[in-house]
Amino acid sequence: MPIYAYKCESCGHAKDVLQKISDAPLTDCPACGAASFRKQLTAAGFQLKGSGWYATDFRGGSGGTSAAATASTATADAPASTASESSAPAASTACGGSCACH
Repeated sequence: MPIYAYKCESCGHAKDVLQKISDAPLTDCPACGAASFRKQLTAAGFQLKGSGWYATDFRGGSGGTSAAATASTATADAPASTASESSAPAASTACGGSCACH
């Protein structure tokens, strides 16, 4: 069950309440009794820490690259490099075109 933050607009009383999602929102302040008890918009209650998969795969930057991103880059580059290699003579390569890298 989620925890909702409430605050009274009349007296300023704040309270965290454990409620079901299907429960109706509270309206009466438990401190002053006024009908101005409102739900507050709050930040998420968890934080991802450490060096898990999210830090290396979805963060971007120099933290690392995912295998899927590397594979898609290699696949995108493959047709372009094949076209340029076919126009160059095999003898101009360092291996003479006899290895599997060309």
